[in-house]
Amino acid sequence: MESKEMEYLEQDKRLKEKMSKVKHPFVVMSGKGGVGKTTVAVNLAYALSLSGNSVGILDIDLHGPNIAKMLGVEDRIIFSCEFGIEPVLVSANLKAVSIAFSGYNPDQPIIWRGPAKAVVIRQFLSDVNWGDLDYLVIDSPPGTGDEPLSVCQLIPNVSGIIIVTTPQDVAILDARKSVLFAQEIKIPVVGIIENMSGFICPHCHVETDIFKKGGGEKAAEGLKVPFLGRVPFQPEFVDFGDKGTPFVSFQEKSKSAESFMGIVDKIKEFVEK
Repeated sequence: MESKEMEYLEQDKRLKEKMSKVKHPFVVMSGKGGVGKTTVAVNLAYALSLSGNSVGILDIDLHGPNIAKMLGVEDRIIFSCEFGIEPVLVSANLKAVSIAFSGYNPDQPIIWRGPAKAVVIRQFLSDVNWGDLDYLVIDSPPGTGDEPLSVCQLIPNVSGIIIVTTPQDVAILDARKSVLFAQEIKIPVVGIIENMSGFICPHCHVETDIFKKGGGEKAAEGLKVPFLGRVPFQPEFVDFGDKGTPFVSFQEKSKSAESFMGIVDKIKEFVEK
């Protein structure tokens, strides 16, 4: 057997061993960019960790890695040791891995084709020392291309795919493709989240449907998949993201955070079933 083939088989063995310690891996997807997918993934991971769960978040958006910024740990670097790659410890219950932690210049674009991206994703799954995790939240880039397909095919026990959309028709059209993607590769759809479903004015607190409303729920009904809920947009979200603070950590009493925590409860129910 050639050395490259042996190396591949050894890596495959490590991957299965590492992923066997993860109870529930979830892939967060969107059909198009700009719908707040990474914001949802970061707040989902953070909310699950606040409940006392052991959680990892893996950023496979290699061209636009943003979880480091949104978690306030962009100055950290992952390092390799004899036993693999050590993830960044965000909090006692939350670990993170992203290409942004590799020490590369954040202004430098990553100009890679599919095979190179698959190699990096495979290494993240096989060599990162996640340990025992209750949840692994995987933030994928928009669309149904190399990155989400690679991770779904490599992880033998993906619990489900969470799809993020906004209410307008063009976003819903692409969200439907994500649902059909999941069905094509035979992975359960946990449900659709309608993000930016209404704008809450910071002054009068009146909610305005600037992107319409109900499109995500209608798509879920038509495709016969669960609708997880709506998350209204609040201007504070921009500040939270820029400061590296998930909005669920400070906005428990806001309508948006309450809606989001209701979505988290539904995801937990999906796991229990």
